[in-house]
Amino acid sequence: MDKAERRLELLRAARDVFATKGYHAAKVDDIVARASVAKGTFYLYFPDKRSVFVELVDGLFSRLGAAILTVDTQGDIEAQIKHNIRGIVAVLLDDPALTQLLLSFAPGLDPAFAAKIRSFYDGVKTLLRMSLDEGQRLGIVAEGDTSMYATFTVGALKEIFTESTDRGQAWPREQLVEQIFRLLQRGYLRIDRALDPPVSVPPAPRKTRKKSA
Repeated sequence: MDKAERRLELLRAARDVFATKGYHAAKVDDIVARASVAKGTFYLYFPDKRSVFVELVDGLFSRLGAAILTVDTQGDIEAQIKHNIRGIVAVLLDDPALTQLLLSFAPGLDPAFAAKIRSFYDGVKTLLRMSLDEGQRLGIVAEGDTSMYATFTVGALKEIFTESTDRGQAWPREQLVEQIFRLLQRGYLRIDRALDPPVSVPPAPRKTRKKSA
């Protein structure tokens, strides 16, 4: 096994241990036992368990960023927005252990841990706000405070994914995509006009003067 594979194996083991025992209760001994490696091997790659957690969170954030594509108003706008939603759903549900950990943490026990969680959510909100700013420029997002829109959206997504990963409410992914899209459409999305074909207005009939007798 090469170094990249070994590092990935340790990351996966740490993710599973964090999800089952909780970050604060997890120990390096638990991670190496899960990965079936010596403790010294762990320290060849990571200085402590927090550095493993940071890399896991940063990796998830990078995948979320890659899943959000710029909308082209010359194409099928609804399909593109659903593609972005589908990508976000896939990133979070394909890694349920880490997603559950991010959704269910309790702040206060470890300030550095809590700060990393907050930075993750701040980063997600920034990504979403930038996307919404572009949407306003394109005329497919309602006028308003995009930072507030982003906060509302992240809050709704957190509850949806909490039920999907923690409470065993496993909705079909396409149903999730469709319902999230409809929720946004009833909120700040303004794509109806962009989706409708242009309406041609016939010219008004020309008035003719009556001839005088």
